Amino acid sequence: MAMEITQQNFKSEVSESSVPVMIDFWASWCGPCRMMGPIVDEVAEELKGKVKVGKVNVDEQSGLAQEYGISSIPTFLVFKGGKKVAEIVGGRSKDDLKKFALDNA
Repeated sequence: MAMEITQQNFKSEVSESSVPVMIDFWASWCGPCRMMGPIVDEVAEELKGKVKVGKVNVDEQSGLAQEYGISSIPTFLVFKGGKKVAEIVGGRSKDDLKKFALDNA
């Protein structure tokens, strides 16, 4: 299951992570985001130990969304060594999402 990322735990879970981190920026009112939720959780389980997977609720964590220029959701970012290295916008299949995470890890 993907972990909830907040302004409070971003530094410890993302910036200081020893493994790459893929973050799903989403909102409860976003239909495509809700469809991606179970897929993101499956990817989190399948990539455990290789890529950490987290979720940021843009309504609750608007500061993080603004900081990373999130204007459309769902948006997926990959962080490596605390720096953003990749971004995709929109729904994806599980295989495409895993490939995105691993290709940028």
